[in-house]
Amino acid sequence: MIKYPRFIGFASIMLLTLFFASCRSSKYIDDDQALVTKVQISGVSPALKESSETYVSNQIRPNSRVNLFIYNTFNTKKGRYKTKKIRNVGEPPHLLDSAMVDLSANQIRRFLFTKGYFNAKVNPEISVDKKRAHIDFKVDEGNAYQIRNIDRKFDDDEVKWLFDRDVLPKTKVTPNTQYDAAKLLDEREKLYLVMRNNGYYDYLRQYMRVGIDSTLKGNAIDLKINVENPSDSTIHKKYQIDSVYMTIRNYGAISKKPPRRITDSTKKLLFIDETNSFRWKPLERYMYLRSGHYYSLAEENKSYDRLYEMNGFRSVKVQFVKKDSNKLNVHYDFVPRPRMGNQIEGEYTFSSGMSGFNIGNTFSQRNIFGGSEQLEVKLRYGVLFDPRLSGGLSSKIFNNDFQAGVNLVIPRLMVPFHINPGGKFGLPKTTYSMTLQLFDQDRTYSNRYFTTSLNYSWYETENKYHSFTPIVLEYRDGRLDSNFRKNLEQEGYQLYVRSNDRQYFGLGTQYTFILNGKKLTSKEDFQYFRGTVDVSGNVLDLISSLAKLPANADGEKKIFGVPFLQYAKTEFDYRLYRNFGGNRQFVFRFNPGIAIPYGNNSKLLIFEKSFYSGGMNGIRAWQARTLGPGAYNRQNLSEDLRLNLRNLDQLGEIKLEANAEYRFRLLNNFLGAKMNGATFVDMGNVWRLKKDEELNPGGEFKFNKFLGQVAIGTGFGLRFDSDYFVIRLDAGLKVKDPQFSGSDQWVIKHFFDSKEFKQQYYESHRPDRYNFIQYNFGIGMPF
Repeated sequence: MIKYPRFIGFASIMLLTLFFASCRSSKYIDDDQALVTKVQISGVSPALKESSETYVSNQIRPNSRVNLFIYNTFNTKKGRYKTKKIRNVGEPPHLLDSAMVDLSANQIRRFLFTKGYFNAKVNPEISVDKKRAHIDFKVDEGNAYQIRNIDRKFDDDEVKWLFDRDVLPKTKVTPNTQYDAAKLLDEREKLYLVMRNNGYYDYLRQYMRVGIDSTLKGNAIDLKINVENPSDSTIHKKYQIDSVYMTIRNYGAISKKPPRRITDSTKKLLFIDETNSFRWKPLERYMYLRSGHYYSLAEENKSYDRLYEMNGFRSVKVQFVKKDSNKLNVHYDFVPRPRMGNQIEGEYTFSSGMSGFNIGNTFSQRNIFGGSEQLEVKLRYGVLFDPRLSGGLSSKIFNNDFQAGVNLVIPRLMVPFHINPGGKFGLPKTTYSMTLQLFDQDRTYSNRYFTTSLNYSWYETENKYHSFTPIVLEYRDGRLDSNFRKNLEQEGYQLYVRSNDRQYFGLGTQYTFILNGKKLTSKEDFQYFRGTVDVSGNVLDLISSLAKLPANADGEKKIFGVPFLQYAKTEFDYRLYRNFGGNRQFVFRFNPGIAIPYGNNSKLLIFEKSFYSGGMNGIRAWQARTLGPGAYNRQNLSEDLRLNLRNLDQLGEIKLEANAEYRFRLLNNFLGAKMNGATFVDMGNVWRLKKDEELNPGGEFKFNKFLGQVAIGTGFGLRFDSDYFVIRLDAGLKVKDPQFSGSDQWVIKHFFDSKEFKQQYYESHRPDRYNFIQYNFGIGMPF
């Protein structure tokens, strides 16, 4: 476990060390040189400030302190920078260069010109103090030019018709708006895509030309846009696909058989497989450029995407050969990946004075049935040793865990009836999976768990994703050691016994729908939704009623000798994203859920299907599984129970959470990454469906009380974005804690005199301690 105060103290010391070490870099340079330590642009409008900064040359940007520190460590000697045997590590100092300053000023001025500021002036001011240079680009934007009239001319009437239909309604180039070259480029790109998607294989962006008349008075301009014909023709040619050729290349392997050749005269298709291991129909399904179709750039890109998603090919090429004046032949060229692969992984573990290791092996076989299917077999074994146990090495094994899994992924929907989602927006998949786990803990607990499932996943549209698992079959045999169970029962650990010493069989169905999942990394306004439904036991309940299955002492009907699960669970995740320009974004999230055990096991929902609250992606002022349910207060438990029941007594069947977070940019360059900030408010809790004074007094859901049992936390976060991943550190502060009653729930009033409050809490909740601030360290965004 990370001790966050020590971690933050150590990190602060490291950051200060890097700061002062990098500031001392100026002593290594000559007296006539200066290290650039600050660059700013003043006088430019806030909407253009961040974009303007990108035009400053990298050679005169302030160094990353980490990279400069590393460079100085290996490339300085006797107080000077080395001139020989320079190591290629870190980042050399960025020194003041007047040529680069003038070039950057000119680039900023050109950028402002493209935004309509034709008379903009950029004057760099440089100040040097103790061999440290500050550069301030002083900008005088002047007045922006507005578009008065737009005169569009088309040499080809068909092009004009397509423009009026598909481009003009969406264009941002309109009269009485500020001139912006980016909008003109966007219009040109839209016309290019429309033309290429409607058969015009030879169309080029350069056919659209723009003229600007800036001689008008009052900072007004007229635009003259002309879409020309090719120099060798009076019209743009529209091409149609004639024949299709598919070739599977065989590089590096020796084949004893001649290449397989299949011709389909109806589809005008020739298939050549030099490997003799592929079937042509599974591949042809995702080759969208076919005989008789007009050429389309969108269909070409879609073919690339789906064929690469099959993960069976190292290279996919689509080439076109002109057959006559308006015909194209399409050549699909494939280079397969190695058919078999194997990966071994291992790690050393250390936990609470015990040590051990995990080792895993993943074997994969591609194209197992000739249709780019993938078979994956995973084996994993882990063992943990306790040095406090007596005897030899084998006697010191505290627990061991063996897992085996098999996955088969087929790049289409394998169903007994006709359905064809087409793969237009994503590759449809059928996945068969099977997992077995054997876990044993010395003189404590053993678990045998088996699950298998059949899953279908596909995209309905670009932003609508479906995942349907009609069959989820699972079997669990969890057993406590007889002596250990007896001791637990004598000490009152009934919840632990009921949750862990049980055998069950499950047969259920799951469904998930996701809206706008692909937009989560974008900076636009959108809504995200994820909904899941998980139902189990209804089919088995029907079978038990018809077959008159036997029941155990608790009245639970058994199949294959064990009770079966019966429950219904659903959870929703709704988010609203709003962008305020640049890197400023507001996110609101609402996350409700309910799980209902009924029928054959209505008394207790299993641990794995219960909801919990708190944690780095929920209510961040609480640790995971330490909030709720409802107004439940652990003070009623004995000290031993509070210690041993952690993570077992604070669960629920109802979950309500809401989060509001405002995100913004702090620094564009911090230790080589962009540093973003966030302020947030989290609220919510979990509740029990039924009242249980023995397990969770006050934890049940009641309509007239649940609002008063909502926990509230707030805080601040830092996100370090390196473009490849985001490192996140959040500090959550408890504001309202529902384990207390009345006005005492507003624990924020004790924050500045917390010593006495914490001591009283510890005396009544030993060994639990109360922390007002919870630190969360993670990878990726919370939502």
